[in-house]
Amino acid sequence: MGYTDTMPPEIKQRIIQELVPGKQISLAHIIANPDNILYAKLGLDPALTYSRSAIGVMTVSPAETAIIMADIAIKSAGVDLGFVDRFSGSLIITGTVSEVEASVNAILDYVGEKLGFVTCEITRT
Repeated sequence: MGYTDTMPPEIKQRIIQELVPGKQISLAHIIANPDNILYAKLGLDPALTYSRSAIGVMTVSPAETAIIMADIAIKSAGVDLGFVDRFSGSLIITGTVSEVEASVNAILDYVGEKLGFVTCEITRT
């Protein structure tokens, strides 16, 4: 911060930043046919690389909603939970491309319509 007439140069300002979460899904991404190394680096079961062909990655705020999203994911299609974190709002699911896509769509539909969340579009690589 620059020097002004009202603030002597020896006084430093402290800025406090706070996260004020809205109700939103900020990331919904499907990775089709990931390399085997990606499974290992994510800490996912390497056996899934032979029977599964997609990874779904989602982030949500408030973070506790990740629990609800995980429940919807496993009930809506034959996906496996790779990771769910109620503190960061992260969810990773694995399955076939169609299973992962069905789960991600079911999650977006539910939180958008029933919980009133702002959702993002699904991206793919």
